Amino acid sequence: MTEKKYNVLDLFCGCGGLSLGFEQAGYNVLLGIDNWEDALVTFHNNHHESETICADLMKLKPEEVEEKMGKQKLDVIVGGPPCQGFSIAGKRIVEDDRNKLYKSFVNMVSYFQPKAFVLENVPNILTIGEGIIKQAIISDFENLGYKVTNKVLLASDYGVPQNRRRAIFVGLKNGQEFVFPQASTKQRVTTEEALSDLPETSMLDGATYQNIPQSEYQKTMRKGSRGVYNHDITIHTEQTKRIIAMVPDGGNYKDLPEELQQTRKVHIAWTRLNSKAPSITIDTGHRHHFHYKYNRIPTVRESARIQSFADSFVFWGSKTSQYKQVGNAVPPMMARAIADRLRDFLKEF
Repeated sequence: MTEKKYNVLDLFCGCGGLSLGFEQAGYNVLLGIDNWEDALVTFHNNHHESETICADLMKLKPEEVEEKMGKQKLDVIVGGPPCQGFSIAGKRIVEDDRNKLYKSFVNMVSYFQPKAFVLENVPNILTIGEGIIKQAIISDFENLGYKVTNKVLLASDYGVPQNRRRAIFVGLKNGQEFVFPQASTKQRVTTEEALSDLPETSMLDGATYQNIPQSEYQKTMRKGSRGVYNHDITIHTEQTKRIIAMVPDGGNYKDLPEELQQTRKVHIAWTRLNSKAPSITIDTGHRHHFHYKYNRIPTVRESARIQSFADSFVFWGSKTSQYKQVGNAVPPMMARAIADRLRDFLKEF
């Protein structure tokens, strides 16, 4: 018997890391919504069965979303609403303009009443104001009839070569309490295992791989790929390359001579990835993290590998935009682990 395909709506979808994980788990992503056109171009070109809407979710009416989906029944809403506007007043989220994006997620759940929702955010959302924001989020969805569970997940527990932590809220409409997936790997994937087959120099989009995969992870990343894309290296100044060269594998600014340690005024400055461990969290292109071996920042493709995007997933837009799209995304392999676990609960509806 064919397993049921559950329909998904992805809010604040970006390039579609959450959507990709749910697709890999056998879900049907009907629609991705974001206000960033570049990310939606990438989404559209990689999620071939999905529609997109470029819109401000504070202004988009649920009826318009419903129409775009062809009035198909919606089973799950996922997304990562920006919550940097959260502020504290008593024990609730203040009703101000900065928080309307989060409220738009709540409103979509209220309108569609899906079987489940998955909301992801930064880990400290659970601890701001001694947990006031966390409780406000839980209350908002409990008032809509959902049993809400939350946990901080570590991406490297699910085969992602990155120690990225994300807070995940899952709500179930039938009163079940969601149980998060157990770690799926004991031997974490290292940055070397993720990147060692990609060369020091740039490659033209679609170029043939220059060598065979060096690890099981690389074999997985190459499946279905037509070649290497988004591997355009950044050209640094000679001074920058000279400083990077002084930092050992896994080192940082503390390994530099004292007179060079303050050349960048951030604590993550001059950090080399550790070849024998998962990567630190990939950011949106701030140019502070360097390849474990080469004297440059990782390429977009290398960053995508660290996020667990397969090589078949091609990023569009300017290079700066591509870095931001990768850095903002939820690691697809972690998203898939959540999606696989969620299906066990959806079967009970």
